[in-house]
Amino acid sequence: MSSSSCPSREPPRYLSQAEAEAMHKELLEDYRFGRQQLIEIWGHACAVAVTKAFPLLSLPRRQRTLLVLCGPAQNGALGLVCARHLRTFDYEPTIFYPKRSPDPLFRDFTTQCEKMDIPFLSYLPTEVQLINDAYNAVVDAVLGAEVAEVAQGTEPCAAMLATLRHIRIPIVSLDVPSGWTAGPGDSGDISPAVLVSLAAPKEVARRFQGRRHFLAGRFVPEELRRKFGISPAEYPGSDCVVAL
Repeated sequence: MSSSSCPSREPPRYLSQAEAEAMHKELLEDYRFGRQQLIEIWGHACAVAVTKAFPLLSLPRRQRTLLVLCGPAQNGALGLVCARHLRTFDYEPTIFYPKRSPDPLFRDFTTQCEKMDIPFLSYLPTEVQLINDAYNAVVDAVLGAEVAEVAQGTEPCAAMLATLRHIRIPIVSLDVPSGWTAGPGDSGDISPAVLVSLAAPKEVARRFQGRRHFLAGRFVPEELRRKFGISPAEYPGSDCVVAL
């Protein structure tokens, strides 16, 4: 598409981990968003981004299958909410959530998925080709920025990351690709096709080279955007995500 046919955009503002944590804290403490509210907003937006990246009619398999890998912390909860909304959008998600959090809120999200008859895998196949053959894409909700450096070498996250490094179907990473840390990157990093940044892109996302990068930040109050130097994105219509 020629430059004359679309408006110019300012480059996105990438937040450091400290800035992202500060913004999250302000959303909770100053703007009085609840934990459940934020996870619900973001999980729904992640599901919408999946529908835009992989519309039902474009899926290569007759079954509308997606595999959602959930870690034990907040990104795992995002994955649970994302899976629930994907089910309402007529996709067929399956969840792998090997280390369930004792957090009552996360237990509620799990129950909601179970009540919607979303299947949970008891184990992740060691033969990666089985995953490639069974699903259209994988949602990476294993690790977020706040736990990536600590948890990526521990189980069950290490096994899920090992699987993500070898699958050949598209990966959709939520907020931060699991295992990525600040710096130039590593040849062993996973390679997501789609990234959904939450509130604002994180510094580590500068080296994202996948097909689609979405931002789920429409809900962020204008005053908070200005404080962190985030330019307003041009969201289409009433969409909750925008392609960067």
